[in-house]
Amino acid sequence: MTLSPLIIGLIIFAVLAGGAFVGWETRQRLPAHHLNDETKSLVSVSMAVVGTISALVLGLLISNANTSFIARNGEVTMLSADILRLDQMLRLYGPEANPARGKLLQFAERKTNDLFPKSLEEVDVNNESTYEVLKQVEYLMLELQPHDPRHQWFLQQALLHAAKIGNTHWLLGQEAGQGTPKAFVALVVFWLSLLFASFGLFAPRNLISGLTLVLCAIAVAGAVEMILEIRAAVRWGAAHFTAADAPDGL
Repeated sequence: MTLSPLIIGLIIFAVLAGGAFVGWETRQRLPAHHLNDETKSLVSVSMAVVGTISALVLGLLISNANTSFIARNGEVTMLSADILRLDQMLRLYGPEANPARGKLLQFAERKTNDLFPKSLEEVDVNNESTYEVLKQVEYLMLELQPHDPRHQWFLQQALLHAAKIGNTHWLLGQEAGQGTPKAFVALVVFWLSLLFASFGLFAPRNLISGLTLVLCAIAVAGAVEMILEIRAAVRWGAAHFTAADAPDGL
C-alpha cells in the first residue's frame, strides 16, 4: 500500500515531535554532570554538522522536485500542442485524412484518461494500448497518397508531429518511475529526529519551549511533505488537455 504524501508528512511530524519530547524527558532523568557546559557544547557542534547536512539535502530535494515538476509540465503541454498541430495538418490535407483524424481523436481521449484519471493510482503514462492507437494513426497516414507538393508537405509535417508525440509518450513513461527513494527519505528523517532530540535535551521545561518545538516540527515535516507532493505530481504532469483546447473536429 502506497501512503499519500500527507500521511507521510503526519508520520514525520509525529517522529520529530516525539524525538523532541524524548529528549525533553531524558533531560529530567540524567544526572547533572551529563548536562554540563562541555557536554552541551559537544552536542551543539555535532548537531550543527547534522543540521547543515540536513538543510543542504532538503534544499536540494526541493530544487530537484520543482525542476522535475516544471519539466514534466512542459512535456505534457508539448504533447497537447503536437496533438493539436497534427490534427490541423490532417484537416488541411483533406477528407482523405479523416480516418487518421478519427484515430487521433481516440488517442487523445485515451492519453487524457491515462494522464488525468479520477484517481492518482490509476495513472498510466506508459499505456501500451494507447501507444498502439498512435501507431495506427501513423499507419493510416502512410497510406495517404499526396498528389501535389502542397499535400506532400502537409503529410510530412503530420508525420513529424506524430513522431514527436511518440517520443514524448516514451519520455513520460521513462520518467514515471523516477522518484525520491524511500531509504533516502528515512535517512533524512533520522537526521532530523536527532536534531529535535538534541533541541529537547537542552530546552527549558515550559510552554513556550514545547510550543516552539511543535511548530518547528510542523514546519520541517511540511517541507518534506511538499517535496513528496511535488514528486507525486511529477508522475502525472501538471497541465490538462481538454476538448475545449482542441480545434474543430478534435
